[in-house]
Amino acid sequence: MVRMESNTETLARRAPRGSEPDTDPHSPFWQHASVTSFDGDFYGNPIAGHASQVLLQWTSAHLYLLFVCPYETLHLKPNPVRTAETFALWDWDVAEVFIGHDFKNIRRYTEFEVSPQGEWVDLDIDRDRPVPEDGWVWKSGCTVAARIDESAKVWFGFMQIPWSAIDPRPAAAGNRLRINFFRCQGADPGRKYIAWQAPGKPSFHVPETFGTLRLID
Repeated sequence: MVRMESNTETLARRAPRGSEPDTDPHSPFWQHASVTSFDGDFYGNPIAGHASQVLLQWTSAHLYLLFVCPYETLHLKPNPVRTAETFALWDWDVAEVFIGHDFKNIRRYTEFEVSPQGEWVDLDIDRDRPVPEDGWVWKSGCTVAARIDESAKVWFGFMQIPWSAIDPRPAAAGNRLRINFFRCQGADPGRKYIAWQAPGKPSFHVPETFGTLRLID
């Protein structure tokens, strides 16, 4: 794996092939992935013991992400459902990515979440709608998987997102998108909210603070 990131830009390297769900960051599929790290709270202050990573790759069909998420205690939804999306999954432990292709209308973007139990939700967000969460009925066609390593206290969340769900352009090296990565971890009191680009307020939905994803060969 190659760490390639700046303060506000992260990169995704072209993968030689696609993959079935793969939650092992040391597998052959992920060996050439780029890596972005994040451990800050809403205001950019480091959260000890929760330095997280996301591995990124792309093919002509999909964007691939693998979240690596250290934890102290897990906050999991009882009776998980993996065959349909779980509304309000963000009330439990999740890893999230927000992606927007439109650099002019930045209040339109998509949101994808995966839990340690392999639950998921995808949302088509329009911040100019009164209730942007209405976009949860949108179907992106994404695939997720997850694995918990209890001995290491780390969980892994895999996402395979079709380009057709996030960008009207064909995937190509040099393409740029707006992006941010987040985690919600643990229960109150002491629930932790972890961000790559700090939103500067107690909400992840601050598109003005998103960073940039650039595709490379």
